[in-house]
Amino acid sequence: MHQKSYNLDKVYTILRPLGEKPLSVPKIAQKKSDVKIIHIAAPGKSFNASNKLVSHAWDFAKQVAFASFVFGIFFLMLNWPAYSKIFQVKFDKVRGVSQTNVMQEFVAPKPAPKQKLLKVNKNPEVEKQNIPYLALSVAPPDTRLIIPRINKNIPIIQVSDNALLKRDFDSLEANIQKGLEDGVINYPGTSKPGEHGNIVITGHSSYFPWKPGRFKDVFAILEEIKEDDRIVMFHKQKKYIYEVFKIEKVSPRNVEPLKPTQEDTLTLITCVPVGTDLSRLIVKAKLIGIES
Repeated sequence: MHQKSYNLDKVYTILRPLGEKPLSVPKIAQKKSDVKIIHIAAPGKSFNASNKLVSHAWDFAKQVAFASFVFGIFFLMLNWPAYSKIFQVKFDKVRGVSQTNVMQEFVAPKPAPKQKLLKVNKNPEVEKQNIPYLALSVAPPDTRLIIPRINKNIPIIQVSDNALLKRDFDSLEANIQKGLEDGVINYPGTSKPGEHGNIVITGHSSYFPWKPGRFKDVFAILEEIKEDDRIVMFHKQKKYIYEVFKIEKVSPRNVEPLKPTQEDTLTLITCVPVGTDLSRLIVKAKLIGIES
């Protein structure tokens, strides 16, 4: 801001006591070329264009930071059930605490039973002692997916292919979301459990908390899975054992994971980062054994 140039006679006229004559100020003749105007800036208020730009940028940055903070809190609250599992896993790793893995027994290969001829005795009491203990494996009656690494035992829900064949994608999406309330989905159009080819299973990593269902974050910690891990699928009283050989993240527009394969493959799909649909986490496993 520049200091204003005042006319002393006018100033004095305003300020002089009543009845006093105006002050005569002698005029000094000067050439225009000799007159120099000195601009004096007010202390602390010297802002050029660059200063103003920096000030506006700083204000904008503060607004963006505050909006991001509010959004982050809201996002975390919305996906807290999933992120609480992720934080627990990370915290346990830092503490060096390993979670009790109750599912590991499912992926262990079952040893072949040893057979031998039994001795027959006429005495019934002795004969009872000759009867061996029967260690029978109990298979679930429904189709299930067991992932020991993340301690998950999940029902596999079958969705009809009719909507896909009719290219009615709205109905297909509705059917998938309905099925995900009760487990994970065998993706329509891919191989069914027990068939050859690529069996694709998809599940939520996180979903709206007000929506129904108990499996909204069933794949929240699927990223913890490692190559060479084993996954089991039960179908019609048979146990199918798979071994993980590939883990990757792809674009949601990438349909390659859904395509048929020559080998018997199990493909797991979920959305990442948790709470978004920016990418897809793909876990591929090959069939290494079938047990009745």
